Amino acid sequence: MTSETSGTGRAFGRVGIWSGALHPSRVDDAGRGAITEALAELEGLGYGTVWIGGSPTPGDAAAVVAATRTLTVATGILSIWNHTAEEVAAGVAAIDPEARRRFVLGLGVSHGPMVPQYAKPYSAMVAYLDALDAAEPSVGSGHRVLAALGPKMLKLAAGRSLGAHPYLVTTEHTAEAREALGPDALLAPELTVVLDTDLDRARTTARTMLGMYLQLPNYTDNLLRLGFTESDFDGGGSVRLLDALFALGDAEQVKRRTQEYLDAGADHVALQVLTAEEGGAGLPRAAWRELAEAFGDEL
Repeated sequence: MTSETSGTGRAFGRVGIWSGALHPSRVDDAGRGAITEALAELEGLGYGTVWIGGSPTPGDAAAVVAATRTLTVATGILSIWNHTAEEVAAGVAAIDPEARRRFVLGLGVSHGPMVPQYAKPYSAMVAYLDALDAAEPSVGSGHRVLAALGPKMLKLAAGRSLGAHPYLVTTEHTAEAREALGPDALLAPELTVVLDTDLDRARTTARTMLGMYLQLPNYTDNLLRLGFTESDFDGGGSVRLLDALFALGDAEQVKRRTQEYLDAGADHVALQVLTAEEGGAGLPRAAWRELAEAFGDEL
């Protein structure tokens, strides 16, 4: 089904950029300058939203908001185990009030193998949202999204936030998530892109990233629910799995794949560009330009 873009969805735009390299706190002055230049270019290219991937800090979020003028800025995602709700609320409160309107706090429970204190993730998220609501000033439901995959977290996302930002999902999951969220909540899945028309080489690049995620039960459990099998996880991912999770090929193919997610019920798709040359890191500005040209005024 095709989702009618809500007012919330329109604030995000149809297509955004997800990047794990937008962390001013992790680089030197030259690196911060490169991030500022990249953000200015993304804004000029017409993308609706920039997602700060890779567990950003509240300070990272504030710096990216300050470096932009019109982009919606979202964390994709901030781990609830890394920062207390009170710390996050204080960080959000420190953002200029006018600019704060463009900021959305994306929250997630991360993964057991990565978090020593990981326990009862659903209950922990509920308690975290309660604390954000109680903070002064509060970071209420209209200013946050959840990294939801399973039915319980999707329901919580619909009831306690703008909606869901699922990571590493298929179009089938997007359709199921839309059904679970209802028609009004935001659904903004991430989609990883490899701009390479040599599909064997593109799949090799994709496997360099996917192999890590296939060690995390939250993702593998979700993929098993979607009908994949343990054999699909061997060797960094089967062709069937790779082709379902990634957009591989030229910019026009990425555009077609993005439309499949929109047709399945997404309001917005966050594109993460993965490059072999940079090992998946860095600021792939040439690729961002190529994609913007392909999408044109459909961004």
